[in-house]
Amino acid sequence: MDAIAVPEKDAIASARAAGVATVRIVRVVRETADAVSLELAPESADAERFAYRPGQFLTLRIPSDLTGSVSRCYSLSSAPHEDGPLRVTVKRTVDGYGSNWLCDNAAEGMTLDVLPPAGIFTPESLDTDLLLFAGGSGITPVLSILKSVLARGTGHCTLIYANQHENSVIFAAQLAELAATHPDRLLVLHWLQSVQGLPSVAGLAALARPWAGREVFVCGPGPFMDAVAAAMAELGAPRKRVHIERFVSLSGNPFESDTAAGDVVIDDGDAAIVRVELDGEQHELTWPRRQTLLDTMLAEGLDAPYSCKEGACSACVCRVVSGEVSMRRNEILEAADIADGYVLACQAVPVTDDVTVTYD
Repeated sequence: MDAIAVPEKDAIASARAAGVATVRIVRVVRETADAVSLELAPESADAERFAYRPGQFLTLRIPSDLTGSVSRCYSLSSAPHEDGPLRVTVKRTVDGYGSNWLCDNAAEGMTLDVLPPAGIFTPESLDTDLLLFAGGSGITPVLSILKSVLARGTGHCTLIYANQHENSVIFAAQLAELAATHPDRLLVLHWLQSVQGLPSVAGLAALARPWAGREVFVCGPGPFMDAVAAAMAELGAPRKRVHIERFVSLSGNPFESDTAAGDVVIDDGDAAIVRVELDGEQHELTWPRRQTLLDTMLAEGLDAPYSCKEGACSACVCRVVSGEVSMRRNEILEAADIADGYVLACQAVPVTDDVTVTYD
């Protein structure tokens, strides 16, 4: 199997300007019969751009004979303190082109184009006690969070992990080792469909009841996450304390987007003013009302984070400090997130004449 070709130097520079970087697969780990972990090393020049928080994800470009490439988001199962290669874990899904291609073709030495880490599925403090729910490959960002709390914080963690059967449990040995090493801070409870049936709202609520007052993080298949949300609501957990990681299949491809700095013509005949705090700097921009906030920032040459550009991930999320915006589409943010001021820059258009947003 040939490695993905590395672009010429000028193409690499252009890609980096647009946020794209190249990583090399340094190791492939077969976790289960249908899941692999890929250990990735970025170019030394890009190393600083790959600092990340536990629970974040990468967007990968995957070759396709039909379209040239497709993009898919995969959570990092490594933790920042481990100070080694980035690691994403991919579970094969039925009719899932990206997961099947990676499980069948990814090999040591191959290079992949990626966007830097993104996402808001991450705890504010590693000293907070957490109740973690994972279903199947949803363990990936949860493991990153769990390892970070145990190694760099003082929080206690309870993990409720659902799988079809014992052989499908990803990271089974690692979780057992962590639980044995930290018996006073980590409790792992397994839910096996082959034994207990499908996870039910009543069953999940019964398991979670002793820790219902904790901050909650949930990742897994849609029905599983919906059941967990209903269980926590039944237990009286405030919605703002329940954090759910949702990924929606991308219909577009940010790696082949034709929108870059300078591509959007700004017509300020009908526009608002937006003040943006990004990477510790303040920017004041004219924001045309028919243009998204992300496109406005890119047109002005700002290095704003993004991935899918279609409201199907959280890479471009920012928070409205003052003023009001509306979103054309939202597949990710929950009502509680929106109530706290979070919006997707790739879908946000101004409502008021003056808006202030922050990424910091």
